[in-house]
Amino acid sequence: MQYSGLIPVCQEKIEDNELQQDRTGIYSQQNLETTLKRFYKSLFGQVVIALIAGIVIGMLYPQFGQSLKPLGDGFIKLIKMIIPMIVFCVVVQGICGASDLKKVGSVGIKAIIYFEVVTTIALLLGLVLAFVFQPGAGMNIDPSTLDASSLGSYVETASKVKGTGFAEFFMKLIPATVVSAFTSGDVLQVLLFSVIFGCALLLIGDKAAPALAVITSLSEAFFKCMSFIIRLAPLGVFGAIAFTVGKYGIGSLKQLGMLVVLFYAAVIFFVLVVLGGILRSSGLSIFKLIRYLREELIVVLATASSDSVLPQIMRKLEFMGIKKSTVGLVIPTGYSFNLDAFSIYLTMAAVFIAQATNTHLAMSDLLLILAVALITSKGAHGVPGSAIVILAATLTTIPAIPVVGLVLVLSIDWFVGIARALGNLLGNCVATVVIASWEKDIDKVRARAVLNGEFDFAGGKQHATANPTGTATAD
Repeated sequence: MQYSGLIPVCQEKIEDNELQQDRTGIYSQQNLETTLKRFYKSLFGQVVIALIAGIVIGMLYPQFGQSLKPLGDGFIKLIKMIIPMIVFCVVVQGICGASDLKKVGSVGIKAIIYFEVVTTIALLLGLVLAFVFQPGAGMNIDPSTLDASSLGSYVETASKVKGTGFAEFFMKLIPATVVSAFTSGDVLQVLLFSVIFGCALLLIGDKAAPALAVITSLSEAFFKCMSFIIRLAPLGVFGAIAFTVGKYGIGSLKQLGMLVVLFYAAVIFFVLVVLGGILRSSGLSIFKLIRYLREELIVVLATASSDSVLPQIMRKLEFMGIKKSTVGLVIPTGYSFNLDAFSIYLTMAAVFIAQATNTHLAMSDLLLILAVALITSKGAHGVPGSAIVILAATLTTIPAIPVVGLVLVLSIDWFVGIARALGNLLGNCVATVVIASWEKDIDKVRARAVLNGEFDFAGGKQHATANPTGTATAD
């Protein structure tokens, strides 16, 4: 009898537990549905879905996939259309905001030194890995049996690049007219004029206020245009990946798989270890930076072009707390002078071709490859078929290696181009953060908060959830 009163209590507890489990299940389902909705609505989610859809279409319907190429090309052209004006506005605003020409010069000098040191490390890494793992050994290719007809345009362009000395290279930095700098789309020419114009406005003083106000308004307008265009990223990704899978297929990797695998491993090592270590010296994490830039990296992965996200990258770095002047100077310059992953491929591919054609390389040849690549890699950006062209320009200066061996790497150029673009982009982002740290042009508290997800950057709009001090903010 004394236990009879416990029965209803036990039953009640059981019912409460079952009810609690039901509620937990409902909440879990609701959370899952909410997460999926957010994923589908986010640009990142849409780009991932488009990437998967493009791969499927390219594999199942290769002809149709190839016909979708204009979608990817059109998206990249839309982005490139506004890059010159965005670079101009950001650089001018940054210089005028710096209020000190010595500061601008200091950033520029440190950027060039950083680029040269890190690029040299990348070139050495490619050289050493190719020499140690020998991806081309055993192929026993006879150069006389290779068809050089497909290299005609590349070699012709390479001869022009090779014949360009330091004087000619720097002369090309100067546009024929102010307008031609913008119409040609040459970022370095735009950067040169922007620096001159920004310095002029800074020296004029108060009289430059009206012009600076117009440039500020233009900047907002062009970034708004960019936010419209970036919404088309899923469409561009879908077309680009469908075309490449439809045309080249997964089987294109078989013949030269060792080189592709080694290059991807080299880029991953360089990003995580070399760039990760450099970024860690500034107190930030490379993994968190990659997560923060995931949407842009997905777009680059599909289009194999870092140009497609240049404006968005500049905006995101500014949102991290880096001054506009530093972002505006380092990023555009880095696109031509700091091609880390490209540098790895340049020396690795040169040694691969020598190994595949049984060409013996002495230590003097390896040093010559390194020295020549250090120069030719600086002219890569903006050259059509830049990887093959610059590689050809490099090989033509090294008599021991047959230039016709370039035929061997033509079929995999797009596949390695993905890793090149991703590595180059991350290299320039890390360079911007590090140089900003040296110059004390970065708010590290804000940068950590942004990388930790405390501030949300979505679609070009800044949404602040909470700042490091706990008070609500809007940027």
